Amino acid sequence: MAKTKINWSKLWRTEDWLAVWIGFIVIAVACVAVLGGAFDFSALKFSTWTLGENLSEAQAAKVVPLGVQLSGGAFWIKLALTFAVLVVLFTVGAKLLGEKIKNYVPAFVALFVLAVIVRLISAEFTLNRYLEWAFWALIVGLLISNTVGVPQWLRPAIKTEFYIKTGLVIMGFSVLFSNIAKFGLYGLGIAWVVTPIVILFMWWFGTKVLKINNKPLVITMASATSVCGTSAAIATGAASGCKKTDLTMAVSISIIFTVLMMVFEPMIIKATGMSALMGGALIGGTVDSTGAVVVAGTALGEEAQTAAVLVKSIQNILIGFIAFFVALFFATKVEKNGTRSVGASEIWTRFPKFIIGFFVASLVASFIIQPLCGADGVSAVNKCLDQYKNWAFVLAFVSIGLDTNFKEIVKQMQGGKVLWLYVVGQVFNIVLTFGMVWLLLSGILFPIPVLD
Repeated sequence: MAKTKINWSKLWRTEDWLAVWIGFIVIAVACVAVLGGAFDFSALKFSTWTLGENLSEAQAAKVVPLGVQLSGGAFWIKLALTFAVLVVLFTVGAKLLGEKIKNYVPAFVALFVLAVIVRLISAEFTLNRYLEWAFWALIVGLLISNTVGVPQWLRPAIKTEFYIKTGLVIMGFSVLFSNIAKFGLYGLGIAWVVTPIVILFMWWFGTKVLKINNKPLVITMASATSVCGTSAAIATGAASGCKKTDLTMAVSISIIFTVLMMVFEPMIIKATGMSALMGGALIGGTVDSTGAVVVAGTALGEEAQTAAVLVKSIQNILIGFIAFFVALFFATKVEKNGTRSVGASEIWTRFPKFIIGFFVASLVASFIIQPLCGADGVSAVNKCLDQYKNWAFVLAFVSIGLDTNFKEIVKQMQGGKVLWLYVVGQVFNIVLTFGMVWLLLSGILFPIPVLD
C-alpha cells in the first residue's frame, strides 16, 4: 500500500496555520522588546478624549482633549508602528493564501483607516460609556455594507476569520494555564455536555417534528447553532454533503442571530445581575461565532471575556470530532451507499489549528516566561500584546460588518421551517447552557473558580 504523502505546504498556505505563525511572531517580538528592553514595540492606544469643556475635575483627570492627543509626536509614531507591523504580517499572510499584493495592500490600507476611525469614535468620552470599540467596529461596517455597499476593490482585505484567529493566538498569551486548569472541568461540563444534546435535539426536531427532508441542512444547522457558527457549519456541511446553497442559508441565519445575540445577550446578562464569570460562560456556550464571543464577553469585562473564550475554545475542539461522526453517520445510516470514505484523519483536517496556537501561547506564558521573569514580566508583555490583539479584533469586527448585508441574507431565508429550526434550537441551547452554567458556577454545588 502506498504511503500517504504529508502536504507540508499546508503549514504556511492555510489560514489557520498562518494565524498561528503571525501570532507567534508578534508574541516573540513583544517578549524580546519588553523583557530585553530593546525597543518600544507597543501598539497605539487611544486615550479617552472629548471636545467638550464642561467636565468635572474627576472627569478631566481621565480625559484628554482630542487636539492634544492628535498633536503629540508619540501618537503618530505609535500609529505608524502599528500600521507597519499589521500591514507587513497580514500582507505576507494574504500572499501565501493566494492574494495578489497589489490588490490586498490598498484594500488593507482602507480597512486600517476604518479601524482607526472606529478606535477614535469609541474613545470619545460619552460614546465610550455606552458601547465598547468592538460594537462600534461592527456598526461602522454594517452602515457601509447596508447603505452605499462595499466596493469590490476593498474585498481582498475582508478576511474576518484570519484576523480573529490571529487575535486569539495573541490573546492566548494572556490566558495563563492556571486559569485553564481551574476552569477546564467547568468548561468541559458546559461545552461538551450541552453541545451533543443540542445537536441530537435539533436533529430530532428538524427531521421528526418539522419533517425537513433535507437532512444535510438539518445537521449543518444543528452544528452551527451548538458549536461555533460558520466554522462548524462548513466542517459539518462538508462531512454531510450539504449543498452550497443550503450551506449559505445556514450560515446566513447563523450570522443574523449571532449579531443580535452578541449585542443583546450582554445587556440581558447585566440586567439580570448575573456574575461576570457566569455571564461569560453563558456567552461562550451560546453565541455562535468565536469572534462574536470575544465581542460580547468584552462588554462584560476581562473576567467574562476570559471565561467566554475558554468555554468557546473548549467547545471548538469538538468541531473535528463532530465532523468525523457526522461523516460516519451519513455514510453508514443516512446515505447507505458506502461511497463516502471516513478516516480518523478527518478529525485533524477539520480541527481548527489556531486553537493549538492559543494553547501553546498560554503554555509559553505559564511555564517559560512566568517562571523566568515572574508575574510582572508576563503582565508587562501582555500590556504590549493587548493592543495588537485589539487591533486584530477591530479589523475582524469591521470586516464582519462589511460582509453582512441584511437584504441578501433575508433573500436566502427560503422556507420558514429552517428559521424555526434555528430559533427553537437556539432557545433550547440557551436554556440548557444556562442550567449547566448555574449548576457549575453558581457556587451552590461546586466552588467558584477564580480566574487571574
